[in-house]
Amino acid sequence: MKIQVLGCSGAIAQGCRTTAFLLDDDVLIDAGTGVGDLPLALMASVNHVFITHAHLDHVAALPLMLDAVASSRLARGAGAVQVHALPDTIAALRAHLFNGLIWPDFTAIPSTDHPLLAFAPLQVGESWTDGRKTVEALPAVHSVPAVGFAAWGSGGAWVFSGDTGRNPAFWARVNQLPVAQLVIETAFSDRESELARRSQHLSPGSLAEELAAIAPGSRYPICITHTKPAETELIMDEIHRLDAAARHDIRWLAAGQVFEI
Repeated sequence: MKIQVLGCSGAIAQGCRTTAFLLDDDVLIDAGTGVGDLPLALMASVNHVFITHAHLDHVAALPLMLDAVASSRLARGAGAVQVHALPDTIAALRAHLFNGLIWPDFTAIPSTDHPLLAFAPLQVGESWTDGRKTVEALPAVHSVPAVGFAAWGSGGAWVFSGDTGRNPAFWARVNQLPVAQLVIETAFSDRESELARRSQHLSPGSLAEELAAIAPGSRYPICITHTKPAETELIMDEIHRLDAAARHDIRWLAAGQVFEI
């Protein structure tokens, strides 16, 4: 399974795109601004989008992508793009994004019988498969209903925390998986640890506490995502200082990186 990092920043700036990952050529995990860097033909090949939660930095490109690929998908009879998310997330997208005011309701375009967009409710612990890869919804603890995701094919599992604060239930499941790579958020530096706590994000101190929950003997690359562009260097310095004793394999994630799992 190929994972392409389209965006992994907590905000936008030159060279920084918000959260989106492309699995193989047909599945998106989140649809932040990084989706906009895909070639049009590849964008049109996306058939499934898994959304962690309804915050704008994770869904901003979804309506624009649907608009961009509409004519191509309709011409070849590709069917609706399936958006998989928690029922609460779907309700938020219906009410606040695809509402005919902010953006057209693509679940009824060109018709309700043949729409460009279809919502597929997904609960924590449930999974989807296309026969080649499986995507499972993992627990997340955030300021709005949210999930993380694990995805695997013939190799190990790629695990994404989504936006989350302290999350024991996440590790209970992750420690059962053959993890090949963990992507975990650290949105704030420790000087903003109180803001991180209140907004249900991680800072380096709480990240270190979370990583202590990794099962003994488990070793895999840990990639840090969702850093604020102005604080990335500070956040990574704090993480490496706090992790000096544990010595995990911790790396900063960057848009454009491609991994094979």
